[in-house]
Amino acid sequence: MLPFSRFEARTILKLTGPIVLAQLTQTLMYVIDTIMAGRFDATDMAALAVASGLWLPVVLTMQGLLLALTPIVAQYYGSKQHEPVSHFTLQSMYLGLVVSLLLFVLMRFAHYPIDLLNMAPELRAKTLDYLYFVSYGLFPAAGYIVLRNLFEGLGNTKASMWISFVGLLVNIPANYIFIYGKLGMPALGGVGCGIATSLVFSAMFIAMLIYGWSSRSTRPYRQWPKKLGANLKDIWYIICLGTPIAFSIFFEVTLFACIPLALVHLGPLVVASHQVANNYSALVFMLPLSFGLATTIRVGHLVGQQNIRELKKAVSTAIILAIAMSFVIACFTYVMRGYVAALYTADPAVIALASSLLILACFYQLSDAIQVVSACALRGMKITKPVFYITLIAYWPIGFGLGAVLGLTDWIVEPMGAHGFWIGIIIGLSTAALCLAIILRQHLNRIEHEALAQPAYTP
Repeated sequence: MLPFSRFEARTILKLTGPIVLAQLTQTLMYVIDTIMAGRFDATDMAALAVASGLWLPVVLTMQGLLLALTPIVAQYYGSKQHEPVSHFTLQSMYLGLVVSLLLFVLMRFAHYPIDLLNMAPELRAKTLDYLYFVSYGLFPAAGYIVLRNLFEGLGNTKASMWISFVGLLVNIPANYIFIYGKLGMPALGGVGCGIATSLVFSAMFIAMLIYGWSSRSTRPYRQWPKKLGANLKDIWYIICLGTPIAFSIFFEVTLFACIPLALVHLGPLVVASHQVANNYSALVFMLPLSFGLATTIRVGHLVGQQNIRELKKAVSTAIILAIAMSFVIACFTYVMRGYVAALYTADPAVIALASSLLILACFYQLSDAIQVVSACALRGMKITKPVFYITLIAYWPIGFGLGAVLGLTDWIVEPMGAHGFWIGIIIGLSTAALCLAIILRQHLNRIEHEALAQPAYTP
């Protein structure tokens, strides 16, 4: 029986609330992109789906690498050390600049993987144009991610909430101008979403700088580190801690984002239907993910304080809250699946297929909640390598591999199309949830035993 602490529930929910709003707002921007592009033309929505299969893994992998800053800052904050916080934030900025530059150059060659797909010329052109414009947003995105991780490590989750509202206020009019050709601009359709996204990241980075300079929570840390140059040793430490996080996110994101690439030869109808279900699932996933991010912060603080007893209560409470939320999400999705699909498109065929995929999405909510909170709790303890190995196996050989067999071949059953891939997702996430929960319990027990044995070695 998992212990439940009302104090930890209040603490985690206090951290979670702003994170939920920030995550939902940022995901809502992508939902708005999809809806506005879909209203312009079905080909534009399909181009956005295919381009996202390349863009989202790129930007989220960079985010995962820089997420190493959050547990670093959280543990120093818990132990009341100020100077290392400023130092590691600056080193993360250096790392973010280099990574964004490398990814920017890499995206100049996006036509090579695109050319491997059997795509119509118009769909190919729109996809590449979107990727060209959105790549300029990598640089402000890196700066925003670093500052957001700093604030969240300090326990100030409201910063990202307020800044995400700024991004939404920029996103909607920018989409309207560049998609539909307003204020003298050409009507670019889905390609205009790429320009809007780059503008959004720029606005959020500038807003975060202003907020950070004026916020009381950063006052003890608004000082230049003793050494302003790049410290390769500490940057390498961030890379070693963040790389497993980055690849874990990459494995999960590509599990979803690469499915449109595998389905593209089946036609725009199948791709668009999957995109509707995937887009909605990404939106509701922000709720358990927010519990997970709050758990990382809380775990980091408690590890810094060396409060092992409260640490176990915090982790179990977060898992219970996430499980409860998953049941609510599953019930809502099942009841509202037809209405949800109709928000994205007026095409009856797309609505029918997307609604059936949303039924499958109900089944993995519990597994998704457990695996994300467990992974985030391990991250708060700076334990990232086991998550890397588990997600690699669960998401790709099991999730995508089984999905491809069920969806595209007749090896087990008749080809199921998109439905086969979603069944693979369910099995892959369930495997990850079970393995991560076991690893988390083992590490919590190990930390507790080490803490109990410590007095015996004290002179």
